[in-house]
Amino acid sequence: MQVSVETTQGLERRLTITVEAVKVDAEVKTRLQQLSKTQRIDGFRPGKVPVSVIVKRFGAAVRQEVAGELMQRNYFEAVVEQKLNPAGMPELAIVKNEEKADLEFTATFEIYPEVEVKDLDKVKIEKPVVEVTDQDLEEMLVTLTKQHATYKEVKRKSKKTDRVIIDFNGSIDGEEFEGGKAEDFTLNLSEERMIPGFEKQIVGHKAGEEFDIEVSFPDDYHAENLKGKAAVFSINLKAVEDQVLPELDDEFAVKFGVAEGGVEKLKSDVRTNMERELSQTVKSNVKQQVIDGIIEVNEFEVPASLIKGEVDVLRQQAMQRFGGQVDSANMPQLPDELFAEQAKRRVQVGLLLGEVIKSNKLEADDERVKEMIETMASAYEDPSEVVAYYNGDEKLMQQMKDLALEDQAIDFILAAANVTEAKKAFSDMIQQQTA
Repeated sequence: MQVSVETTQGLERRLTITVEAVKVDAEVKTRLQQLSKTQRIDGFRPGKVPVSVIVKRFGAAVRQEVAGELMQRNYFEAVVEQKLNPAGMPELAIVKNEEKADLEFTATFEIYPEVEVKDLDKVKIEKPVVEVTDQDLEEMLVTLTKQHATYKEVKRKSKKTDRVIIDFNGSIDGEEFEGGKAEDFTLNLSEERMIPGFEKQIVGHKAGEEFDIEVSFPDDYHAENLKGKAAVFSINLKAVEDQVLPELDDEFAVKFGVAEGGVEKLKSDVRTNMERELSQTVKSNVKQQVIDGIIEVNEFEVPASLIKGEVDVLRQQAMQRFGGQVDSANMPQLPDELFAEQAKRRVQVGLLLGEVIKSNKLEADDERVKEMIETMASAYEDPSEVVAYYNGDEKLMQQMKDLALEDQAIDFILAAANVTEAKKAFSDMIQQQTA
């Protein structure tokens, strides 16, 4: 076998590989002889078909089949010989495949880039310093009571905390438009889920009033024909309902599975959950900054084949999310452009963190893995059952080890980065994470 290597562009390489004619012809001859013993052809007894007849009928197909197998085999041998690290499957193309002549073919593929993680001291991290205060706890408890609120009809002007029942009919330049009309529509005035300014103009009106409000659809509104358009909605306010919050007592605590300990136990459980969520939020925030930082200070070319692979994964995940709502068989193929940027970023992160792990010989810390599983399990009713489930599943354990190793790589980068601290409010951190 002879091999020549050519750099076509960037990370792309083209191997030109030649396999000696004697090897190709010998393999072709062997297979044709085997066929002569097994093929049934009219006029010849089984196993007595002359090789010349077999060659005439099957020679070209057998040579093509042999060439395909030899191309695969010799490609892998050539890659090892040339010490190349392909980033994806090759594109194989036959140059010459003739009897008594060397088999010549090309293999075109991308290689992994040489990734060097450097300049970690230039990675700037602002680490949030935040705690769950008593006020944060009280606000969370109020939120929980609002989630279990009831409503009673009142005969006064509506307030922002009220719920209203309305009929509405929208028009643009005097013409009604599709989707702009509803009857007995229930609307929480505090949620502001309608067009900007819609709820605000209902506040201050009483049941029985009919009035118009003027709003404008956002420029990025999902319906193309309504983007940026000014509209008038005729409102018939049929009822105003006041929000009634439940008492924060032992009976209320039972709604959250607190059978013993009452309100104080509920407060303790809520604070624990808030602190767990906060810890994860801060960790996620710092991790995101680390990833952004190493990508910014370590530029390298990313193999298009790896990006394409990630695009396919992301597209499949998107299809699975839609799966319960639409028939995926009738759904059009989502374009690569939707996922290209995210896919490239995922490849960059994988290569960079992989290099940190490899170059620093990091291995998953069993204690960290154990702690991660226990932390996750603490959110369940029976944590010990969850821990046992993970310990008994090799695949899940490997996933946790991979996550732990990724966190260790993040910690390694963080230790070398330029880190400052900044005090943050609990509500701001949670809202930022949600956004």
